[in-house]
Amino acid sequence: MVEGAVEGSVPGAVTLGLLVAWALHDLEELATLPGWWRRNLPALRERYPAVPEAVWRRAGSVDGREFAVAVGAMAAVVASASVAGRLTGGRSAAYQAALNAFGLHGLVHLAQAGLVRGYTPGSATSPLIVVPFTLWARRRLRRAGVLRVTRPRDLAVGLGFAGAATVAAHGVARRLTRG
Repeated sequence: MVEGAVEGSVPGAVTLGLLVAWALHDLEELATLPGWWRRNLPALRERYPAVPEAVWRRAGSVDGREFAVAVGAMAAVVASASVAGRLTGGRSAAYQAALNAFGLHGLVHLAQAGLVRGYTPGSATSPLIVVPFTLWARRRLRRAGVLRVTRPRDLAVGLGFAGAATVAAHGVARRLTRG
C-alpha cells in the first residue's frame, strides 16, 4: 500500500491508471496531430468559415516539438491528479474531476471526428481507452463508496479545468520552444 493511502480504498489501477490511460491516448495524439493539421487545415478553414482566422493561425502554428512539450506539461497535471487519487483512495476531488474531464475529453474527440466526418487525432483511442477506462474507474469508485455525486455543474467545471490546463500547457510549451 502507498504510504498515506486510505485503507480499503480502490486499487492503484483505478487512480494511477488514469495517468496510464491518458499517456496511451496522448501517444496517439503525439503521433498524428502535427501531420494531421498540415493536411487538413485548408479544408477545415473552408468548411468552417465562421471560426475566426486567429484560431486557424494559432492551430496551424503549433509544430511537433511545441505540441510534445505541451503534452509533457499536461502530463504533470494528470500525474498530480492521479497521485492525489491514489493517496486518498480515490476520494480526491481533483482526481475525480480529472477523471470526469478525461472521459468528457474523449467524447469531445468523438464529436470532432463527427464534425469533420473522419479521423481526428485522439478519436481512435477515445472509444477504445478513454471512455471505457473512465466508465470502469467510475464504477470502481462507486462500488468502493467514494464516488462523489456528479452534477452538471461538476462536469462543466471539469471541462473548464481541462480547457484551462490545456491552454496553460500550450502557453508553457510556446514559451519554452520559442523563447
